[in-house]
Amino acid sequence: MTPASSLVVATVLDLPAGSPGGSVELFLDLYTGPKPLIAARPFMLAPTGRHPRKPTGLELLPVVGKCLDGVAFHRYVVGLGRALSETIDPDQVGVLHLQHLTFGATPALLRALPAHPSIALVHGTDLLFAETNHHQHQVLTDTTRIADAIVVPTPAMADRLLQTAPTTDRTKIHHIPWGIPDRLLARPPRRTARPPGGPFRLLYAGRLTPEKGAENLLRALAAVTGVELSIAAPHDQFHTLTPALRASGVKIRYLGWLRRSQLWRTFADHDLLVMPSTTLEAQACGLPVLYQPVPGLVETLAASGTATDFTRPAALARDIDRLRTTPGLLPALRQAGRSNAARYPLSTTAKALTELGHRIS
Repeated sequence: MTPASSLVVATVLDLPAGSPGGSVELFLDLYTGPKPLIAARPFMLAPTGRHPRKPTGLELLPVVGKCLDGVAFHRYVVGLGRALSETIDPDQVGVLHLQHLTFGATPALLRALPAHPSIALVHGTDLLFAETNHHQHQVLTDTTRIADAIVVPTPAMADRLLQTAPTTDRTKIHHIPWGIPDRLLARPPRRTARPPGGPFRLLYAGRLTPEKGAENLLRALAAVTGVELSIAAPHDQFHTLTPALRASGVKIRYLGWLRRSQLWRTFADHDLLVMPSTTLEAQACGLPVLYQPVPGLVETLAASGTATDFTRPAALARDIDRLRTTPGLLPALRQAGRSNAARYPLSTTAKALTELGHRIS
């Protein structure tokens, strides 16, 4: 086992390298790059077909057969665990960071390194799958029982975890907010002014999976005039939204799935982020946030954003009109958002995770 002073993390996302998603970005931000914030052996799956450019330090596992349940799931976990066992020297690893707790990566890593202390990092996707699938619920329950510590980004996430897996030991739970890259806080992109008389520029940035509520957003925006909605999302997910787009009549610009630096520049080119999944990065770029007041976002944004009800078109239209017509309101929200984002540097997240790893080792 490595000494505490040089604690190395082993961690796995069983998604193909190049996959979209906030948890992927967080994973790469923490564990990869020329000078990673956390010393680690980070793994993802080798993609089929053309390989995207691989971040420094990321290792790819040529394991196929990913699935969610049944006998095939167990075969996949065994194969993934075997690949990890053949790659990782147990004496060079100090602690495990368990990601995506309802999928194959977590049981495979525990199978490969069963004697190592572990920290389970809870993401919203884990809870969504555990709430709707018996097999994923069992994997989540087993993981929270085995892990030495459980990390949640917000108190609301802890509450939801305990509702989903009520046998979880509350004393294991630690609140460590997910941060945003320090380089963005230090050097945000320069904002571009809206042309006089131009439309109010709304931006949706993130995946378009059902739980994100994009169709509710389109139905609401159909009642709003003078706005243009830009969507930055994976192409296949945008394509499935085509019928709803046509029915809404909303003016849409599809931007594709943007690289991180492109997304930050896109934040600077818009007036308001709606239905956000990248709230803090948007705020760091000076983009005000209009959000549904669910518990996790309320805790993270509070008064630095504007809460609305996306299920009520009249309420959404009222709030957008207020934001674009009230003198001084958008500049005040930009400043409040920047101040709020500055509370969450990723280096603080990494430091807290590292210190927790030392405590359980």
